[in-house]
Amino acid sequence: MHTLTAVLALSSAFTLGNASPGGWKPQSVKNLVTFGDSFTDEGRLGYFINNKGSAPPVGWEQPVGLNTASGGLSWSRYASIYSKAKLYNYAVGGAVCSNKITPRFFSAINAPFPSVTEYEVPAFIADSKYRRPRSDPFFSGKPSDTVYAIWIGTNDLGNDAFLTDSQVRGKTLKDYVDCVYSIIDTLNDKVGAKYFVLLNLAPLHLLPQYATPENNGVTASQFFPQKPAYNATEISYRMQSAVTTVNEIFAYRTPFETEVSDRWDGNVKIANFDVNALLTDIWNNPKGYLNGTAEANVTGFVNQCDVQGQNCKKADSPDSFLWFDELHPSEQASRIVAREFVGVLKGKSKWAKYWA
Repeated sequence: MHTLTAVLALSSAFTLGNASPGGWKPQSVKNLVTFGDSFTDEGRLGYFINNKGSAPPVGWEQPVGLNTASGGLSWSRYASIYSKAKLYNYAVGGAVCSNKITPRFFSAINAPFPSVTEYEVPAFIADSKYRRPRSDPFFSGKPSDTVYAIWIGTNDLGNDAFLTDSQVRGKTLKDYVDCVYSIIDTLNDKVGAKYFVLLNLAPLHLLPQYATPENNGVTASQFFPQKPAYNATEISYRMQSAVTTVNEIFAYRTPFETEVSDRWDGNVKIANFDVNALLTDIWNNPKGYLNGTAEANVTGFVNQCDVQGQNCKKADSPDSFLWFDELHPSEQASRIVAREFVGVLKGKSKWAKYWA
């Protein structure tokens, strides 16, 4: 009976969640707090690199990143500009959800990449309590006017992690998914965070680094120089399978946690942003999104470098490309993600479902 009750409750939850934004009613969004990896980072990893692995101090004012992994501004900065919300960006290039699951060593800092759980979230919590000398608090956001965005997983599921069986022994994709929801637990408990946008995994099998040969997948890249040791087609299919599995879990897990198990006692509202479907639609219908002067291109990429990341040459008309390099969406793709993200904030996006 308990199983049947849970199934019926989840079915009801899906009906309610699909019908309307439900409890997703933040006041005018004044603050946007982002966590993630290089898709979102504006230069925080650069601070670690330039300071021998040391983290930015509490209360660090991060400058606008003009040359991010997109080749220009990040989607997070565009989302801040479009929504007029102040951005607090804690994303770090190379990050995973937790280094207790998929640690990835980075020689430039002689340590694993700082992760969301072990670094990014604690850094924000510390900043949220910081008050500048003889000045205002560093962070003055309220639960009603602040939205927290989490986009993590590209590195967790990629090479040197689950894709190449390099995760901590015994860890599974479920541990990664559990980690994502534990971030919500921590932020809700420590700072009263209420509104979250959970961005699912991008269609990683379409990235040039992981695409099949017929989709112009690269033989090797600066981010995956060991790729020739693997079967390229198998790599692509395995990535597609893992991403599809995880995204399906997200689609069902969020309504279960909010509507059935009532994990957060009704104090958390989550928008599931299907950025995978959005980027896949760009890939399938590029002329509707890519507006450069050259023909739309979804299998090539702007920044062509050798396997050492040197001798780079950039293609003309970058806004014609979906990808900036082998592993990252282009600046034009970032603008599109940001534009649709603002629609998510307003509770009006066809790419999102809302749960409260």
